[in-house]
Amino acid sequence: MCHDPLLPEAVAHAVTHYRSLRDEHGVTWGEPTLSYVTQARATVFLDLRHRFWAPALHLLAARHPGLSAGELEDRLGEVDVDLVVRDALGDEVADNLPALRLTPSGATLEAVGQVLLDGVPFRTALLLDSRRDDPVEVVVDGVRHEVPPRGAEIVEVTGEVSVAGRPVDLSPLARRAAAAALRLRAGFPCRWSVTGANGQGWYPEGAPPKVDAHGSPYFHGDDLVVAVPAEPLTVTVTRGMEYTSAEAVVTPAQGGETLVELTPERLYDAAARGWYGGDLHVHLNWMGEEPAAPGLAAAAQHGEDLHVLNLVAGNVAAERVYDAEALEHWAGRDLPWSDDRHLARWGVEYRNDLVGHATAFGLRAAPERRHSGFLGTADWPPNAVALEELRALGGVTGYGHPFHTPFGDDDPPDVVLDRGRNCSAREIVADAALGLVDGLDVLNHSSVAATAAVYRRLIGAGNRLAVTAGTDAVLSFCRRGTASSPPGWERVYAYVGGPLTAESYAEALLLGRTFATSGPWLELTVNGHGPGDTLDLPVGARVEIAVSSVGPEVESLEIRTADGVLAQGPPGRLTASLVVGEPTYVVAVATGGPHPRAFHPSGAYAHTSPVYLDVAGEHVAREADVRWCLAWLDRLTELLREHGTFETEEQLADHLHLYDRARAVYRGRLPA
Repeated sequence: MCHDPLLPEAVAHAVTHYRSLRDEHGVTWGEPTLSYVTQARATVFLDLRHRFWAPALHLLAARHPGLSAGELEDRLGEVDVDLVVRDALGDEVADNLPALRLTPSGATLEAVGQVLLDGVPFRTALLLDSRRDDPVEVVVDGVRHEVPPRGAEIVEVTGEVSVAGRPVDLSPLARRAAAAALRLRAGFPCRWSVTGANGQGWYPEGAPPKVDAHGSPYFHGDDLVVAVPAEPLTVTVTRGMEYTSAEAVVTPAQGGETLVELTPERLYDAAARGWYGGDLHVHLNWMGEEPAAPGLAAAAQHGEDLHVLNLVAGNVAAERVYDAEALEHWAGRDLPWSDDRHLARWGVEYRNDLVGHATAFGLRAAPERRHSGFLGTADWPPNAVALEELRALGGVTGYGHPFHTPFGDDDPPDVVLDRGRNCSAREIVADAALGLVDGLDVLNHSSVAATAAVYRRLIGAGNRLAVTAGTDAVLSFCRRGTASSPPGWERVYAYVGGPLTAESYAEALLLGRTFATSGPWLELTVNGHGPGDTLDLPVGARVEIAVSSVGPEVESLEIRTADGVLAQGPPGRLTASLVVGEPTYVVAVATGGPHPRAFHPSGAYAHTSPVYLDVAGEHVAREADVRWCLAWLDRLTELLREHGTFETEEQLADHLHLYDRARAVYRGRLPA
């Protein structure tokens, strides 16, 4: 049926099915209304999650006084999404959502007008925003809509709108322009952006209309032809974090094809140093506007020069596991577009919203367990059981998007463990002690600073974990902040040294020869040794530490040990000496504020895995960090009793037994 190696028959059927779900249900694909399903519907129009969050919780707080923020978040599926979008925008008009203001004196249309090429049909979403105290009838393309008092509704418009029998002038919504064409050429695959004066993006035929976290339209490829208006346009090209960007302003000739040749320059070349950058958490399909086929992932990986791409199959809110067919077809094999500098594999995201989401890279076969705790099913078995299965199949395991609550280095575990089912990586404290997890996505789409603080507690308590990165980018999303940004906007660089293979990259991750970054290059040496190495030293030994960075977004460098910040300084290079009195570790951190190269809303960030400094054969196990982990397990026990779903007492007991085993490990690390 299908001869395209990127689209085997089972995968092609799955993509077709996803399109039918999208056509029937919209961007949620018919998934049950959990909080992130509701967000998906709203952020199609708002782009950024935080613009939706506050008005949604405000609406719920008015409906349910007395509930905590966590309890309100758990009920997010109850909100009227159209109303929340209206409230989040206020008087602002989104570029993709014109507004028809319904007032006692009439109707006013407000819009950022589209530009349409001759012959292209008109279609747009329209926000019906009532400022009236009585219901109002609006007819859209012949369909009657009754907007409640002070209510809102988002509809699709292709032709005519009338209010109380009076037609609305839709001319502000769009204007026609003469057609032209651009041919874009860099000499190798890149990420391109073509925008008009109104910010509207233009795309090659067949390319999904994707917008990144900065609001910039983009697509991938080389030697591409784009139909555009014959008017001034800005063309930008880049190729992921190892490159700068180049830009040109051009006015293409009407009816002709204008060649634009632009090439981004390299900022650094990691592979030339033996380092390869990967994104360990990327979804091909997971709700969204445009169901994606594997070819889109291939174009994105090469266009971003992303060395390692780990596509993960995962469910959303029910039984269906998206891209399960692709996982089962390709598990254990490089994907067809892999080459000597680009490796793509299929993995899995095992999901439980109460105790955390775990990912696996390098699987030899598809696992049987994919999720637990959805649609009222039991939060059982513990994640440890799934991690053991993933390990047995050759997977390198880690926790994705670990923590969402702001959290500082000195905060107690209660600050993080204060909510219900919010997808946090809660069981990692137990799984790390039992040696079942290999890495933690310190670089993620949620709270990087909080995750880094938990990570340093874990390694300070004697656990060996690599710093990793996973963006949770979703290729089927076109407009959802970091989720619709390109894969690899954060990466974990691993020192492979030799040829890039799934096995060599996995080994480098397991050895902790890594740093994770939103863009900056970050290098750490301790007496000439890099991340993942262990130095066994006598008491009183002196070590020399050097940190270097590359990247215009870096504002500050830090050298940290188990006791905190040892040295801090400006970007470029930072050195320090340390006299070692007890076992510790050394990590480097680079930070910076918001920057065009950083897609995370908090700004630029990079963090290395540790160089461990053992003393007289003893590994770091800082008492304060060990007791912090024990307190975490105590609070986690309470949280499972409060929020867990279990069919039998034995199911809860399985979790509690796991925590008791972890407690025994941590207590064994305390001073006698």
